[in-house]
Amino acid sequence: MRTPFVTSTVIRRLALANVVTNIGIVVSGGAVRLTGSGLGCSTWPKCTSDDLVPTSAMPIHTYIEFGNRLLTFVVAIVAIATFVAIRLAKPVRRDLSLLALLVGLGIPAQAVLGGITVLTGLNPYTVMAHFLVSVVLVGLATVLWRRTQLDERAPYLPARPWMRTFVVVLTATAFVTLALGTFVTGSGPHGGDPKAGRTGFDPALVSQLHADIVFLLVGLTVALVILVNVINVGQTARRAAYILLGVELAQGVIGYVQYFTGLPLALVELHMLGAALLTAAVANVVVQIAAPRGVPSDFGSTSRRDRDPFDPTRSQTSLPNP
Repeated sequence: MRTPFVTSTVIRRLALANVVTNIGIVVSGGAVRLTGSGLGCSTWPKCTSDDLVPTSAMPIHTYIEFGNRLLTFVVAIVAIATFVAIRLAKPVRRDLSLLALLVGLGIPAQAVLGGITVLTGLNPYTVMAHFLVSVVLVGLATVLWRRTQLDERAPYLPARPWMRTFVVVLTATAFVTLALGTFVTGSGPHGGDPKAGRTGFDPALVSQLHADIVFLLVGLTVALVILVNVINVGQTARRAAYILLGVELAQGVIGYVQYFTGLPLALVELHMLGAALLTAAVANVVVQIAAPRGVPSDFGSTSRRDRDPFDPTRSQTSLPNP
């Protein structure tokens, strides 16, 4: 018997809220760094050694840093609500439960890493790790959201092994691109605080290396776009490839403009948003192309009941051969 107040629509919206809030905390973390507010709260988990929260006598940087900490609670609440809703729905989707649990467990781990970052005086390597954990959480949240639209119990369109390998290589390249981007940030001027340390690498050199990997990523994505137009993967999968290419091109333009204009704060913040959107686009490609399970929106039955992955009475419509 289905729990009346937990519908597939509720779960999908909560899963989407996970994506939005995790991207939001990336953007707010960028604002903390770019405004030089990284040590606005000088310790952790308290704001200062004497105060748990900011006081009226504290500067604006303290409120910016503390606001980012408060957003962590919003992300956690959304993650917990999503996990509980998935467990209450009938039938229980174990694949979604695991993904929701991983997202939920990643949030306290991220909070602790953020505390270590503060306690180490914004060590650039802990800042880099802090961002990369956020990237992983955005990716997991996106996979969770997209899989709420697929049915693990239904016949599914299997990915060719070589296509799966290709997407794995593309995903690894995207992660390396983001990781090298953190080295660019850790070597540049925006450290989060005037006293924050830098990696010591030549910013021009790491920027060039980052750009080289970006070109490789774009090349792989162009190849993916060609492949999904040659083989039968469905409109949803093709759209995922096009979205990824569009995000990469936009992110590349922003990256070059910010580099040649002296890293203006607004463009750097926009580039961080782009990094989070790139992660989400890659995760979408993984779900739609490398590991598609259940009935994609452009295959099989079109009735609402048959498209609902939480409806135990749905029909098991066969899919066309790829």
